[in-house]
Amino acid sequence: MSDRPSARHFGPSRRTVAKAAVLGVAGVLAGAWKASAADVTVTRLDARTYDLGVPSAALGRTAPVRIILPTSYADQPGRTWPVLYLLHGAHDDYTSWTRETDIEAFTANRDLIVAMPDGGPTAIPTRWRTGPDYETFQLQEVPSVLSANYRASGVRAVAGVSTGGYGAMAHAARHPGAFVAAASYSGIPDTMVTRMPSIIEAIVARENLDPVTLWGDPTRDVATWQDFNPLARASALRGTALYVSVGSGSLTNPVAIILAIIQIINGNFDFNGALPGVLESLVAPATQSFVTELGRLGVPVTQHIYQGGGHQWSDWKREFVSSWPVLAAALGVPV
Repeated sequence: MSDRPSARHFGPSRRTVAKAAVLGVAGVLAGAWKASAADVTVTRLDARTYDLGVPSAALGRTAPVRIILPTSYADQPGRTWPVLYLLHGAHDDYTSWTRETDIEAFTANRDLIVAMPDGGPTAIPTRWRTGPDYETFQLQEVPSVLSANYRASGVRAVAGVSTGGYGAMAHAARHPGAFVAAASYSGIPDTMVTRMPSIIEAIVARENLDPVTLWGDPTRDVATWQDFNPLARASALRGTALYVSVGSGSLTNPVAIILAIIQIINGNFDFNGALPGVLESLVAPATQSFVTELGRLGVPVTQHIYQGGGHQWSDWKREFVSSWPVLAAALGVPV
């Protein structure tokens, strides 16, 4: 389920400065770091955008996080800032939001920090059964760095595409109150809806990883799968501003969807060659099921379930803009 494009479409090229120890970085960062940040490295991309290398005990390695600082960051040294976390999709990386959208220009003068943390090759930011703990990395380690060194406030929102959309809803549902808003664009907010476990296992297998290293076997370890399923914790989302969207994709014949699922189960599905509309049809039931459950529970959600569309950035860019009033209102920043 590749979200990585074949060509870059975002903005002008950037001047990249070699990684340097934090205390040696010039400009607004020079006096902003605490002594505990000495191991974090920084790559300056432009006046507002930096790549951080964050040593992570949860991941057992140094992991990247791209941040965009507020336009008036240097001019208001006594101010703290809300944070919008943007999560990437499967088989992509933390650079995708700046590569595929105009998020830097969009957030200019909107009084917030944007953070785009690494989610690993599958972009399923969870506590793997036998593997890394992306949940702790994204919810504890990265916020700690931003709070201590970039004057980030405790007001946070999270949004993501594809498996990053899963992450946005899972983080908000598993940690009530951690985020004031959450948005999912073509995400997988119900991991247990019919045939969805097979799709998730295929995403993991495509990275040459054993699927059981995620949450175990979806039949034998169903309790673990449900523990990490946003739908199973949907009631905990009450009080969080929510936005979810997904298209129907291009497979209008149920038989075609079943045949695609069979290919996935048998390991014969070509994710690279599949059209975005086909991929969208495969993940659409997860959002549809999630919205139904929220409605049953009486949990408010702004939803956009639309006809057609694809598992692609051209749709996600539009949906992000549509979701912005929900995110901005919760963050308390200009619409």
